[in-house]
Amino acid sequence: MAQYTGKVWVLGDDIDTDIIIPTEYLALKTIEDMKQYGFFPLRPELAGQIQPGDIIVAGKNFGCGSSREQAPEVIKALGIPCIIAKSFARIFYRNALNNGLLLLEQPELHDVVKEGDTITVTVNEDVDYNGKKYLIASLPENLMEIIEAGGLVKAMRKRNGLD
Repeated sequence: MAQYTGKVWVLGDDIDTDIIIPTEYLALKTIEDMKQYGFFPLRPELAGQIQPGDIIVAGKNFGCGSSREQAPEVIKALGIPCIIAKSFARIFYRNALNNGLLLLEQPELHDVVKEGDTITVTVNEDVDYNGKKYLIASLPENLMEIIEAGGLVKAMRKRNGLD
């Protein structure tokens, strides 16, 4: 079972894709070029503070707004292995899975976790925060295959013996 332990960054409700990666930075050539501007309108310093392995815990409706694949790609490029939120916007949820970014819904954690604290996520089981377990739903095997492969295209290439 995959497990992630990381420092928490707490974000609020309705974090839209224009906050995750503002439109003006979509013209940059690569995701690597874009990632320094992640969350810029909300907290300009955040992208520079996030370390690989850190975890975002957010409120409801994370990823609302425009459908843009760059939003989950930027988050992944920052080294974030998963996002835990009360709920996710539907298109963002699918874009994230297709790009190999793990999203977990958990209704209680956001209200108790403190930014800078450490949590441990055991995929398909729970989130451990200060010794208390917050249950998370199991993802179906086909979605886990996509996440573990690093995205839908990579999963299909692997499944079809191309990689």
